[in-house]
Amino acid sequence: MTDKQRVGISEFRVARAPAILVSYGLGSCLGIVLYDPRLQLGGLAHTLLPGDRPGGRELRPAKHVEGAIRLMVGELLAAGSELQNLTAKLAGGANMFEAQNPAAEDRIGSRNINAGRQVLERLGIPVIAEDVGGHHGRTIELDLATGLLRVRSLRIGELCI
Repeated sequence: MTDKQRVGISEFRVARAPAILVSYGLGSCLGIVLYDPRLQLGGLAHTLLPGDRPGGRELRPAKHVEGAIRLMVGELLAAGSELQNLTAKLAGGANMFEAQNPAAEDRIGSRNINAGRQVLERLGIPVIAEDVGGHHGRTIELDLATGLLRVRSLRIGELCI
């Protein structure tokens, strides 16, 4: 039986196959997947805000995109992965309240997506797939045996990336 592990808002989790990491209700939040296919080892973060924590100790260290990525990379390396073996996938970053804030650069979803891409590029981790933006929420499931990310949405349906 497969072990499904829930990843809540401002949380991250690292696990090995045969686990499946699940995050529900991504709206403007960004789901970030890091995966090492060689070890069937990966992580999933459900981040709320772009950038990094402004300073001091954060009660939820995966709240910010940059902090979550750094923490996941650290745990993956400690578990035996190597940076050059990691790939990334992104999901979420929707613009859920477009009418309230029409300027695209000001939307939190867009800012989360841009922050994720920038941090991953800086670390040399390629983004190999993404399902981001739009105006719909998503639920994501990472299968650590295959590296496939299942993305489900009421409006769009289901796809695997």
